Amino acid sequence: LRAVAMQPVHLALEAGGDPLGEAGLGVAEIDARDPDPRESEARSPLPDAREQRRPVHVPTILGSRTRPWPDEATCARDAAALAARPALADARVELLGPLGAGKTTFVRHLPYTAAAGFPIAHCDFYRFDDPAEWEDAGFREVFAEPGLALVEWPEKAEGLLPPADLSIAIEPDPADADLRVATVVAHTPRGVQLLW
Repeated sequence: LRAVAMQPVHLALEAGGDPLGEAGLGVAEIDARDPDPRESEARSPLPDAREQRRPVHVPTILGSRTRPWPDEATCARDAAALAARPALADARVELLGPLGAGKTTFVRHLPYTAAAGFPIAHCDFYRFDDPAEWEDAGFREVFAEPGLALVEWPEKAEGLLPPADLSIAIEPDPADADLRVATVVAHTPRGVQLLW
């Protein structure tokens, strides 16, 4: 092994300045074997970190329940319990979980048992790949209208959806592949009314 001497790099910054963005600094590739590191070649400037930041929505948790689903009949009973909640008529419910977890099964039981008289939109974003699809498919109008919006794979439309009232995360139990565990989380006061 050969030892390489490392020298500290010092930067002079203006108070309150952004060392990378405002100073226009880039990244320099310095060869430790070069007797004069000032002669090393500079690569392209770093992208402005402020341009890369996206607002991260961290949903509020106002309440939660964990529901074991040993079979489809239990899933259907829980769907019926949610369908009986009056606040469901104008709610947004998102369903999370891996492929085959039971999201669509729960949605199927829920609309079939929900009280008639309000519109129900079921949006499955599994194949959603491009934000332009959001506008092209008319989802802005769907979520602007009153009624129940059930959303599978909401992470595929992250940043485009209005906040959920209720999230239902369905996961297979690691100890028993036939058992499902549903974690129901209320994010809004309406979501609290939906907890069963």
